[in-house]
Amino acid sequence: MGSNFLQLIVFGLIAAAANVLGGLILFPSRLHDDYRRFLKYLLALGAGFMLAVTFFEIVPRTILIWQQSYPDSAENLNMPMLLLLVGYLLTQFLEHTIAPHFHLGEEIHTHEEPHSHDGIVSRTTAYSAIGGLLVHTFFDGVSIAAATQIDVKVGFLVFVAIFLHKFPEGFTVGSLLIGAGRGVREVVLATSLIGGMTLLGVLIFYFVGTNLSFSVAYALPLASGVTLYVAASDLIPEVNHHGGHRPGVSISVFAGVALFFLLHYVLHEFLGH
Repeated sequence: MGSNFLQLIVFGLIAAAANVLGGLILFPSRLHDDYRRFLKYLLALGAGFMLAVTFFEIVPRTILIWQQSYPDSAENLNMPMLLLLVGYLLTQFLEHTIAPHFHLGEEIHTHEEPHSHDGIVSRTTAYSAIGGLLVHTFFDGVSIAAATQIDVKVGFLVFVAIFLHKFPEGFTVGSLLIGAGRGVREVVLATSLIGGMTLLGVLIFYFVGTNLSFSVAYALPLASGVTLYVAASDLIPEVNHHGGHRPGVSISVFAGVALFFLLHYVLHEFLGH
């Protein structure tokens, strides 16, 4: 267990902590109001960064890995592209079939009609959304570990992309639980569980990847499909919805892309190619 393992542990713990803090930002309400105004910009920044990481790092690296690992079928990329599609559709299934009311960054409004006797959101809806997020956040950890196994710099970029949407995830979970009539204890428990799944994904893939060298070739495109879904189908629609007539929100998407290229340049300039 070398420096890569310690780096992964730190990444996993920071990501998990961001989930918990995202939920706790709902308490007290004054801080919550400030965060709500900032949330749409954070969503947009994360969307741009994740899209850039996916298309400029993860997908090209996936293609190179398959061409190097399977030279006899180097021109046939059906399998990695199929795995990417499976990751994308799996997230669609989890978020909108098992948990059909899930929205990343969702806020609960008091004027909505109640769906249960003790909350404005049913407990079933809240818990099903959390169940979908458990699988999603597990693949967050897999993405970080798989990318780090390829290159430490790529792993850091993927970590930043995932970190940027961890606060909105925690906020979503906290909002749903409060809407279902739950309190701070349940919010902390749920966000800790979701954050812990990211750390679990990191650990499981680290130990599996150490013993099975081919695992990254399959895990990376699958995890990138999940990442692409979060960026393009979760975050961007939320940005468009919350942005309204505020051009600054849309500009934040481009700022996220610019942030990716800035970090990419700094990492390769000072840490080598």
